[in-house]
Amino acid sequence: MNLITVKTYEELSRKAGKLIASQVLLKPNCVLGLATGSSPIGTYKYLIEECKNGDLDFSKVTTVNLDEYIGLDGTNDQSYRYFMNTNLFEHINVPMENTNVPNGCAEDMQKECARYDALIEDLGGIDLQLLGIGLDGHIGFNEPCEFFVKGTNVVELDPSTIEANARFFASADEVPKSAITMGMQAIMQAKNVLLIANGPAKREIVEKAFKGPITPLVPASILQLHPSLTVIYSEN
Repeated sequence: MNLITVKTYEELSRKAGKLIASQVLLKPNCVLGLATGSSPIGTYKYLIEECKNGDLDFSKVTTVNLDEYIGLDGTNDQSYRYFMNTNLFEHINVPMENTNVPNGCAEDMQKECARYDALIEDLGGIDLQLLGIGLDGHIGFNEPCEFFVKGTNVVELDPSTIEANARFFASADEVPKSAITMGMQAIMQAKNVLLIANGPAKREIVEKAFKGPITPLVPASILQLHPSLTVIYSEN
């Protein structure tokens, strides 16, 4: 594990962006696992700038996102498909048909979970998986529980996660109460994992996840077992 501490969010974003850019340069047809939320926005801005400058080519890249809210389709401005389109995909030259986000409006969610796992397997797995971390240690929407969930699954969101995400909605009551999320197997089988966390509020959970015991009560702690993990934490 490579644990890097930087002073600012801008430095975190630049370092994370350079690692992802290096993956694309090394393997132009790579599979990138991507995340949503406030943490990766700066990283995505870096990648957009590199692409617009002609220094980075996403034309052969395939992406798979971690998760999506149940009940929100891609036209909803709070959906994670909408987030990815507006914060990254529409500003780089990745073919939209190469971008994948779980379908939170599928009629049969168990079939959708199986489809998503099969998709990742058919792609040959993920070359680099970008992650954030929740205040309770969740990665994707894999919440603390009694065991690590293997495959893509539907999860009832923890009240702390709903509260943390309420800032993106008019009120906490409007935050969806469930989501579909990539499970631990696809994340742990990614060839490289990059986790980013910023600000004093994340210090305690970063310490707990990466210097404490491995436990499903802190889902991110399983990443201690990953052979190629980079964690970048910014103090501010």
